[in-house]
Amino acid sequence: MTDLTETIKERRSIRKYEDKPIPDEALNRVLEAVRWSPSWANTQCWEVVVVKDPAMKEKLQETIAPKNPATKAITGAPAVLALCGKLGVSGYYKDQVTTKFGDWFLFDLGLATQSLCLAAHDQGMGTVIVGLFDQDKAREVLGVPDTHEVAVLIPVGYPAKVSSAPKRREIGEFTHYDKF
Repeated sequence: MTDLTETIKERRSIRKYEDKPIPDEALNRVLEAVRWSPSWANTQCWEVVVVKDPAMKEKLQETIAPKNPATKAITGAPAVLALCGKLGVSGYYKDQVTTKFGDWFLFDLGLATQSLCLAAHDQGMGTVIVGLFDQDKAREVLGVPDTHEVAVLIPVGYPAKVSSAPKRREIGEFTHYDKF
């Protein structure tokens, strides 16, 4: 088993963080992982807004859906990374959509999100991927232009508590050979 496989298996959604700042060097390593993430035709459609200001985090927390278990993580983490995607670039060729699924930015941001979360874990930090929030309100809070969408908010920090792994399906339960 490789170190990467162990990293994937050990990463958890972290919702409680120590009151400890993230060194710039560690944050830059996480952002470097985003930088090297794969994307459609190397479009690199992502933009990352790093939010450390407590007042800004409180405004972002107001965009979170009620009862979302990650609500407190937005203000409890030392930083929140908002991943935004440029529209009309990924999945396009000569300004025309080329896939059945249209704009491919969410797929590219998913890849970048995985890279970010694994790199944070590798640095001893934890993350939680927050997708249930008012994206339009968050875009307004963050000053994101209409040419982009805020796809995900990711609190980042040093874990105060790490949970055990949830049950996972066995490989045979989701793998098909030659036909579904």
